Amino acid sequence: MNKEVFHVKIGFIGLGIMGRPMAKNLLKAGHELVVYDVVRTNVETLTAAGATAADSSREVAQQCRVIITMLPNSPHVKAAVLGENGVLEGAQQGTILVDMSSIAPLASQEICEACAQKGVRMIDAPVSGGEPKAVDGTIAIMVGGDRAVYEEVKDLLLVMGSSAVWCGGIGAGNTTKLANQVIVALNIAAVSEAYLLAKKAGVDPRLVFEAIRGGLAGSTVMEAKTPMILSRDFKPGFRIDLHIKDLANALETGHSVGAPLPLTASVMEMLQTLHADGCGSDDHSGIAKYYEKVAGAQIAEP
Repeated sequence: MNKEVFHVKIGFIGLGIMGRPMAKNLLKAGHELVVYDVVRTNVETLTAAGATAADSSREVAQQCRVIITMLPNSPHVKAAVLGENGVLEGAQQGTILVDMSSIAPLASQEICEACAQKGVRMIDAPVSGGEPKAVDGTIAIMVGGDRAVYEEVKDLLLVMGSSAVWCGGIGAGNTTKLANQVIVALNIAAVSEAYLLAKKAGVDPRLVFEAIRGGLAGSTVMEAKTPMILSRDFKPGFRIDLHIKDLANALETGHSVGAPLPLTASVMEMLQTLHADGCGSDDHSGIAKYYEKVAGAQIAEP
């Protein structure tokens, strides 16, 4: 796919594990970036790559008509957009805010309403794919909000991702992301459970993986996470603590709309156990360690 698009000045707020490579891809495509993060070293990494530093979200908004936020959770986005020295204090009427954070759908709707009162147009556009896909520009982007605004920034989104699909009104992007995170968490748990079964029954989990990966059980999650589980390399691409945040939002949303999520609740308890064991900064493939702890056996030797 040709990812060259017209060059615009973009504000980027939030330069963590995901935001940093996403911002770098915008720079590589020739866009001028004004960046801000509460961690100064993250800002310095981007300025070394050619971005301009700002001292607040407000300062970013004063300089840019398109602003991207990529922050950990709902309170962080609210603070960056609605709070003191936030986006709305500096934004011009007609500014587009693209919140690419994974937050609660109701929070997206609340922030969007506040933006509209200031003449700022907002879409929610959370992503999936983890750090590797953020680096190579192939994340999947799920968009909610005014479809006309989505069309205005679609080409920009495709600089950072391989797909950018409009899913409905504001909050629909984050609802879709929650569905994604439920499927990913349950899939990792299922893979871990199956490999532990094989191990305890005397069958090499590596051979199980090779035998079933091409069949119906095969999945992108299995392909991405099996090597980490088998090598016991839990360096985070997506941390357990962040998945706890997403499943908490999923459970809250499920309760509010009357959607039963019993499997999600079960995996949430596994993640909470791992967090209590000091594994919150591990990759979510570390769900395998929950099964190993309960069974008293490792799935595979490194």
